Amino acid sequence: MTARSDEQYTHMTREPVSRLVVSLAVPAIVSMMITSVYNLVDTAFVGTLGTSASGATGIVFGFMAIIQAFGFMFGQGAGSIVSRALGQQDEQRASMHATLGVTAAFASGLVVALLSVAQLDRVVRLLGSTPTIAPYAKTYISFILLAAPFMCSSFALNNVLRYEGKAMLGTIGMGIGAVLNMVGDFIFMPVLGLGILGAGLSTALSEIVSWAVLLSMFARGKTSTKLRLSLLHHAKLVFLADIAATGFPSLLRQALNSITTVLLNSCCAIYGDAAVAGMSIVSRVVFFAFSIALGIGQGFQPVAGFNYGARSYRRVRDAFRFTCLASQVVIAIGATVLFVGAEPIIARFRDDPAVLEVGVRALRLQAVALLALPLSVSCEMLYQSCGHRTGATLLSGMRNGLLFIPLLLVLSSIRGLAGIQEAQPLSYVLSLPITIPFIMRFFRNLPD
Repeated sequence: MTARSDEQYTHMTREPVSRLVVSLAVPAIVSMMITSVYNLVDTAFVGTLGTSASGATGIVFGFMAIIQAFGFMFGQGAGSIVSRALGQQDEQRASMHATLGVTAAFASGLVVALLSVAQLDRVVRLLGSTPTIAPYAKTYISFILLAAPFMCSSFALNNVLRYEGKAMLGTIGMGIGAVLNMVGDFIFMPVLGLGILGAGLSTALSEIVSWAVLLSMFARGKTSTKLRLSLLHHAKLVFLADIAATGFPSLLRQALNSITTVLLNSCCAIYGDAAVAGMSIVSRVVFFAFSIALGIGQGFQPVAGFNYGARSYRRVRDAFRFTCLASQVVIAIGATVLFVGAEPIIARFRDDPAVLEVGVRALRLQAVALLALPLSVSCEMLYQSCGHRTGATLLSGMRNGLLFIPLLLVLSSIRGLAGIQEAQPLSYVLSLPITIPFIMRFFRNLPD
């Protein structure tokens, strides 16, 4: 191993776990906060074009979740293997899986783009567009398709960096893209007057720049792993299958996020554009609030994977306990802010009485239910980071699949719009008692 790799190994296996998790969480939190701020700024800019344009952001968000799903599958699948391989001081294996994961992510993004561009009208309808929202959504998504391979592989690059313990490098790449996106929104929309086309163009350009910056981190020798196409000559199909199987919980999680977004939009569409816009705004606001707690969990993932590979099981236990406690404190603060300030928060994005009526109640319900999430999400990350695929897959499919989808369909038919607002919060709460036995089983079987 190189001196850089030896230093990183010592850092990941000797640094106090609370300090290590925080040091890796801060860059992840900053990256997610910047991305979330971009999402909110983008929503606000698009909202000035009208309620239908505002609803289009929810449609586009659902489509981007599909692209992200493949990026996370190959990125977190490769990243989990990378962190455990580096914990075993096997740099060659780590580099091979990193290269294979990033290449597969780029290829999958290209396939999604080619398949979607041929059926764009159908794609927009399937994503839940109303006739008035569809023209805005089609324009926006057209630019997302151009950037899809870069967007998909950017998520893979960022996840490999995180799992390697180089979260700051990933933050720089993703952060530059998000800031550029916000600047682009301002230039292309209010200044040049390009409307929804400007929002799409800004997103596409920023994603390509972000990809180039992330790739440069590996090219300039800032990492322990190396991205070399020559390594693919030694790769086997079983390696790709291993990456896909390890990352499948991420694909499932993101795919379910996309499916539930589409279902949510479709259910809301019955009640008009204001319902679609209101729930779309709530989704982005809640993600912003949850991003800090999620960032702490992302700081935990490389610590868990690295030390699990190094057989430092006590450090895995200590890191999990710290992550759950810190996430719970953070989410409690965020939930309080959302509950108390629900009305002015929604009004900031779309000051329409109909949108406010939908959004305020939904936001308050989700704020309360957020308190149940930290333990569930931390458990998902624990299983995936340590390579426990079956448990990770079951946990990933539970909240947004086994719980939310049936609840949404049943409650929307029984209680109408009120049921739509209640479905996701209830899925958060019900996931908690299901998660606890998974945690107990994992640590009961983990050696001392």
